[in-house]
Amino acid sequence: MERYRISFTSGSLYYCESVTLAELYQSLKDWEAVSDKSLLDNLLQTRTESTAKRVCREVIARLKTLTEGELTHLVEANHQDQAHILWIAVCRLYRFIADFAVEVLHERFVAMKLDLSFEDFDAFYNRKSEWHDELNNASASTRDKLRQVLFRMLREAGLLAKDKTISSILLGPRLVELLCQNNPDEFFFFPIYESDIRGY
Repeated sequence: MERYRISFTSGSLYYCESVTLAELYQSLKDWEAVSDKSLLDNLLQTRTESTAKRVCREVIARLKTLTEGELTHLVEANHQDQAHILWIAVCRLYRFIADFAVEVLHERFVAMKLDLSFEDFDAFYNRKSEWHDELNNASASTRDKLRQVLFRMLREAGLLAKDKTISSILLGPRLVELLCQNNPDEFFFFPIYESDIRGY
């Protein structure tokens, strides 16, 4: 079974950083050049070079999962669609997050169980750890960080309210079109009803 990548133990959705680097990519069309210029000019406005390198590497890895059309839309879209595109990128890069989005977030939403707790994460983690040694062997602190960062990203993507209730969302028409073109199964990354997905 494919190993989970669980290297998202720090950071967030990186909204501002992602849009900044996506805009730069539109002019350079080369990720290595984007990285070089970002670090040279400290475009991500980090305090240390090591942080700049880590954040730049992480953001570019996520942005590379997007198609050219999705990258263009990320630059041009409103804040809500931008956040949803970045959530898609995170799910594509980290299958652990994608599985959580589909099996927990989406499933609870369609079952009208709109509360999402740390216990739901722990139950999911324990279930997956039976098949994934990388989860089983992770320390308790790593597990806590994964949970903390995932819930932060859910809030930043507009999928979870501050009181940990799942938020109903509306995908913009251009984003819907892009998902239909690429992989309609990715609608399940979001808290939306099956009837809405069929409508898309």
